[in-house]
Amino acid sequence: MSMPVHLITPQITSRAPQAIAEDIDKYEKYHTTHGGDVQARKEQYADMVNKYYDLATSFYEYGWGTSFHFAHRLKHETHTESIRRHEHYLALRLGLQPGVKCLDVGCGIGGPLREIALFSGAHITGVNNNAYQISRALYHTKRTGRNLDQLSRFVKADFMNMPFEDNSFDAVYQIDATCHAPDQVGCYREILRVLKPGQCFAGYEWCATSAYDRNNPLQQQVMAEVELGNGLPDIR
Repeated sequence: MSMPVHLITPQITSRAPQAIAEDIDKYEKYHTTHGGDVQARKEQYADMVNKYYDLATSFYEYGWGTSFHFAHRLKHETHTESIRRHEHYLALRLGLQPGVKCLDVGCGIGGPLREIALFSGAHITGVNNNAYQISRALYHTKRTGRNLDQLSRFVKADFMNMPFEDNSFDAVYQIDATCHAPDQVGCYREILRVLKPGQCFAGYEWCATSAYDRNNPLQQQVMAEVELGNGLPDIR
């Protein structure tokens, strides 16, 4: 006999339509497609990225799940399986295990953090500058019922200026997150500061390849639309 399927509806914060429309307008004006420029996006990156995730997070959860990143799919593999494999591979490459203190830079709502913590037994600190996403991370972590409070914590902070002492972590990773940084070198310098000497950082990074022609109007338009659709200052 088949059993009924009970869908769990995510807790979504309601906002007035006018407020949403105003934030959409302010966000879009940062981008080249709407008259903005890269310098303004870099100077105001925190506001731009926060506006993006305040608007987009609920859609990400609804259509994608709690791990906001890409993963290639193997034959006969589901979306969820590919995401988990992607995260497990990173954990294995970093050598995460019980007793290791790890940092997740730009942790989103904590999907990868929870999966990697449960898979490896390492303690993982997630840092995120978006208050709404932090609230969602805490909500989902509590829902697991797996005592993840012993293996995780979430800190609201800018990954360009993290509130941690030098040499605080045994390992650091980021998954499709530092693409939001206004200065890649400055971001990686801050990661190096909090990482213990001789230890490893791993990440999946967005980048433009050598095939990109900055003088091609069509390619410029495509890049501008990718930046608009993903809250990016620019694509390096």
